[in-house]
Amino acid sequence: MGVIPIILISILAVVISALGFLIIKSTLAPKRLEAIPKLIKQGKTQNAIKAAKQILAKDPKNYKAHYYLGKAYLKDNRFELALVEYKTVNDNALFGEDLNELNFRREYSEILLKNNQQNETLKNFLLLTKLDPHNAEYFYQAGVIYEAQNRYDVALGFMQKAAAIDKKHAKAHAEIGLMLYRTKQFNEAKKEIDMALKLSPETYSSYYYLGKILKDGKDLQGALKAFEKAQRDPDVKLKSIIEHGSCYMVAGRLDNAAVDFQRAIDLDKNNQIPETLYARYFLATCYEKSRKIDKAIEQWEIIYKTNKGFRDVSAKLSEYKDLQSNDYLKDYLTCSNEEFPMICKNAAMKALKLQVLSCDPQKWGCQITAVNAGDDNWMNVRKQVLLLRFFRDPEPVEEAKIHESLDALKTMGCVKGYLFSSSSFAAAAKHYAEGRPVELIEKQKLEAILSKAGS
Repeated sequence: MGVIPIILISILAVVISALGFLIIKSTLAPKRLEAIPKLIKQGKTQNAIKAAKQILAKDPKNYKAHYYLGKAYLKDNRFELALVEYKTVNDNALFGEDLNELNFRREYSEILLKNNQQNETLKNFLLLTKLDPHNAEYFYQAGVIYEAQNRYDVALGFMQKAAAIDKKHAKAHAEIGLMLYRTKQFNEAKKEIDMALKLSPETYSSYYYLGKILKDGKDLQGALKAFEKAQRDPDVKLKSIIEHGSCYMVAGRLDNAAVDFQRAIDLDKNNQIPETLYARYFLATCYEKSRKIDKAIEQWEIIYKTNKGFRDVSAKLSEYKDLQSNDYLKDYLTCSNEEFPMICKNAAMKALKLQVLSCDPQKWGCQITAVNAGDDNWMNVRKQVLLLRFFRDPEPVEEAKIHESLDALKTMGCVKGYLFSSSSFAAAAKHYAEGRPVELIEKQKLEAILSKAGS
């Protein structure tokens, strides 16, 4: 045999071997790829992840492998990694029989929700309403996001669409009820909530909305019961506990309220849920009203570290920073109800040089009648009697307290009134006091009086 035939035979053998390898590879690769879902179903997620990565190492644009890798991560509760893979598929893949878009978007929605990707989640649910327009849940979920964005008109439309598709969608009826209540359509709102509870008494989230309506309607007992039932739903448990505590706070039962707010805080082990900041804020309010200022400051400082612009926390910390350097003001704010009248009496006698005639504890603080220490014949000069009122509520003193004090001034025959506030006076209160026989003494001047009385 000549040299040339041998060379040709060798080349032919190489070509046949290469083709054989490619045929085997092309046959085995899909088999390896299709084996991944079975591994995921069997709970062998690590094997599935390894197999998907091996395929992607050779073919980075194999988006079905990216999809399966994402599914394995999702099964393993590794949501951030799953999001990366699903996003790659979402941005690049062509959907068809080989990769079903409806199934993909159902799973992608779950991952986006887990990763708090609100805008992307909304886009995905809107696509799902087009892909499967007869599925009420997609309209409901889109409505939930619009509601969270305060786009109530749009949210209501999606909720009503969900309820129209599935007349037994209890959560949609409950959401519609709450939104109608917000727009003061009370009768329609009540009908929707009643419908939600009738359809599914065990959908406990509906009791959360009922509780909100009852609370706004001042039916605190009914609201408390509703929020207790709502706590059985893990999705609204934290919010229901906070609302339960807020009912106690409105009723003035601060100890009960504080227990609820602490429960809510304890549920958030990593301090990452936004609602927890409200629980801490309300707990601080309970402490402030109960004169436990150090504990209130502790909660405000935690909130401030997380969100410096949260409500009036920055102002609260600034307001109470003087407690670190002024023990007299701290005693004024934090002492017991039994000790407080003595502090006020001491201030009247030592700092203001008055002779105290009466000293009576009040719900808002302490009331004193007095005369100048030099008025020995005060019994014959009734018009010289002064009225002193010491307030230690954390909120600014309102105009109504000025009216009430002036009425007391006349009734008791006092010539002038002095009102002391550990915080401040509302603008309307200051305006009303102008030109009237009452002097408003705010925090800074009160601090000086207390320091003088303590020296």
